[in-house]
Parts: sequence; structure tokens; C-alpha cells
Amino acid sequence: MTRRGFTGSSICTGWKKNLNSGGGALRALKACLVLLKKETSVAALFPRPPVVRFRCETRTCCGRSELTVLKTRRKTVQSLAGPFVARETLLECGVCSKVHSSEELLRLVPARCNFACDVLVFVGRALFLGHRTIQEVRDELAERNVAISRSRAAYPGRKFVLYTAAAHKRATPRISRAMNLSGGYVLHLDAAHETDAPVVFAGMDGLSKIVLASAKMPSESSEHIAPFLRALRESYGDPAACVHDMGKGICKAVADELPGVPDSICHWHFLADIGDDLLGVSYGSLRKSLRKHSASTRLSSLAREAKKGLFADSAESRRLARAIGGAASPDGPELVEPAPIYSLSLWILQGKKCGDGSGFPFDRPLLEFSERILRAKERLPEIKAPAKEGNFDVKFMKKFEDILFDAASDACFLKAVGELRWRGRIFDRLRRAMRFALPNEAGGLNENGKTSICVASKSPCRSLRTE
Repeated sequence: MTRRGFTGSSICTGWKKNLNSGGGALRALKACLVLLKKETSVAALFPRPPVVRFRCETRTCCGRSELTVLKTRRKTVQSLAGPFVARETLLECGVCSKVHSSEELLRLVPARCNFACDVLVFVGRALFLGHRTIQEVRDELAERNVAISRSRAAYPGRKFVLYTAAAHKRATPRISRAMNLSGGYVLHLDAAHETDAPVVFAGMDGLSKIVLASAKMPSESSEHIAPFLRALRESYGDPAACVHDMGKGICKAVADELPGVPDSICHWHFLADIGDDLLGVSYGSLRKSLRKHSASTRLSSLAREAKKGLFADSAESRRLARAIGGAASPDGPELVEPAPIYSLSLWILQGKKCGDGSGFPFDRPLLEFSERILRAKERLPEIKAPAKEGNFDVKFMKKFEDILFDAASDACFLKAVGELRWRGRIFDRLRRAMRFALPNEAGGLNENGKTSICVASKSPCRSLRTE
């Protein structure tokens, strides 16, 4: 290290002489980089927003009529490059009184908006593609010197959606030509909604994966779906095939509005409907039984209590870590009881998070949760043995045992678990036979399935032809 600054050779020399100087040098370098970034930021270089002048590029109107200056207006624009003041000169035609504005400014900032297009795109992508929250987006914009209030934080996201919809509408002819050149499109129809909320209905081309249209509807009745299908048909023509679930409204609307189009049933929805009929009642009984005994709540409370007793003393925690590292039992009786109870409670609770991501009936987390309760109950004698030898209070063990026995002694609980076991085996055999959404595969809802003969074989939503 020299007096003038850091050099590569000086850092290496310092490391040879003193091993601690390398860390100090890196910390100093990091501090220098942070200071440099701060000093070269937009806020530091431009403490006051710069004024950028814009003028209408058109010079004549109504033939050869010269434009005259009408007025000058200013507005502060927030952009990712930093805020600036747009000073725009408006021109007016003396013949037709038409006002002409700057097209260059309109390309940067939408009309009647103080956020530049790059901010709208940044916020829209962060919200709808990055799944960020409004506060996270505000924090990221603040780092870029873009100040946005909490009340207006969602405004750029709404503008992004509107402009995206407008751009999609303008691109409809090009999308239609591209799909026709590819031999047509396979229309996939599906809806998403929660309880009594309005339905978001969407139509997608299963070959190009392009969402062709979407609309909000009060329900999935044919009277609401029919206008949606008519608009799709007018924009893109008749599809080569149609794939959807087995809802009565959508089936009727497709038959009325798309006559002669090969109609198919989505494999995933077909399996999900069969699985719901086969497993739904037993799964509901199991859920009701678990809620009756508050198994999940009591196990969570016990895990928190055991953790508090386990890690209350840092010395005891280090002893436990050494015992685990050496694959041995803890050497203190005060750790013999809470350690297995804490780990077993977490292991049982983790059963509620098991699954491949496809949801019920493909994933049955409550059944796995219940199976772990039964397995833990079977191994209780082995778990209780060290506690009995320790000759100390077994309050955690007693609570753990009560939770397991309350659930495992319930006849409704055992009946539901037994039914779900054999019904689940039948359903999994059907999944393997149809070669879609197979057990223990990581694709989840995005699993394409194995090769089979169907209309939309290249689509992620595989189909079963209906007569």
C-alpha cells in the first residue's frame, strides 16, 4: 500500500506481511466504490432537474399554411435517467386552429402523464412479471432517483396494462397472419376466479403460447362466453381445434359459436374433475377432523415453545450443535427432550407443504401431514426412551404425545386416511395410464406429459378428443 492509493502490488505485499490487511483493503475499496457511485449519481450531478426543450417538428398545416407559436408549457417528468423539466413549445395553425405538439416528447412521455415510458415499463414488468410488491417497486425506483408517492405508486402499473392492451389490439392483424402461416391455431379456453369474485376468462393459442384475448365476466355462463368467442372469431378466424374444461357454460358456448371445429377436453381438467369426485369427500372429512383437534396449530405452538427452551442458552446450543455434528446424542438431560420434539414437530408440519405444485387432487398435503402424525405415533416408544432415562420433567413429550393420540384415536380421522390411501392409489394409476401430471415429477402445472395421441399434442394443456 502506498500513500497515494491502492495498487495491486501493494495489496499483495500487504497480504504477505499481514494477513489482516487484505480484508481492510477490500473494505476500503468497497467504501470508495459506494462513495463514487453516490458522487456520480443523477441526484449529485443534477441537484436541480435540467430543463429540456421540445418543439413541434411540423412546420406547415393545411397545405402550406405556416404554424405560429401558441404557448409554452412545462411539466416535470420522472424517468429512469433522472427527473427533468420538459419545456414544450406548442404551434397552432392559423387556418384550422389545430394545435401541434412535439412528437419527440410523446415518444418519451405519454400525453397527460408525468412518468416517462421507461418508468411505466419498469413498474409494469416488476409488478406483473417480477411479482414485486408496490413498496418494493417504490424502493427500487428511489435508488434510481425516481420519487413516487404511495398514493400514486399503482398508477404506472395501470397505465402499463392499458398500453399493453392497446399494443396487443394494434398487433392483432400481424398475430393473425403469423398464425395462419403456421397452419392455424389451437384455441385453449380457461377461466380463473376465487369464490364469488368475477371471472377472468382467457383464450390462448396452444401452439405459439400467445394469449389472444382476455375479459372479465360475472360468471362462466354461455351468455357471457359467447360474445367473447365471437370477438375472437372475428379477429383471428376459426381455430383448428378447441381445448377447454368440462364446464357446461363453455361447452354450450363453443358448440353454438364454433360449429364444426374439433372440440377437445383438457387432460389436466379431466383428471382434476375425476380426482375431485374420487377424493374430494374423504379429503374434506380429513380436513374437518384435523381442524377439530387443531393438530397444526398445536404442533406449531409446541415447536415454538420447544425452540425457546432449546436455544435459550447459547452454551447449550453449541453443545447440541457439537452432538449433531458428531452424530451423537446430546450429553445434557435438558436437551434430550426439546431437541427431538422440536425437530419432529417441524417434520410433521412440513408435510403440509409437500407436493409437486399441481394442487389438489394431484397434491394431497393433508394426507402426507396425517401420515407423518401416524408414523410419529408408532415411533413414540423409541422417542420416549431417552427421556425416561434422564429422570426429568417431560412436559414437551407429554404435549407432543397428547397431540398425536388425539388425532390418531379419532375414528373419523383413521377412516378418512384409510379411504384416501386406496383412492389415491387408484387416481395415481389413472394419471400414469393417461401419461400426464405424473406423481413425483417437478413440472407441476407446467408439466407437458408424455407422448400420446391427441389434437393439441404440442400444447402444455394436453387434450382428450370428444365425440
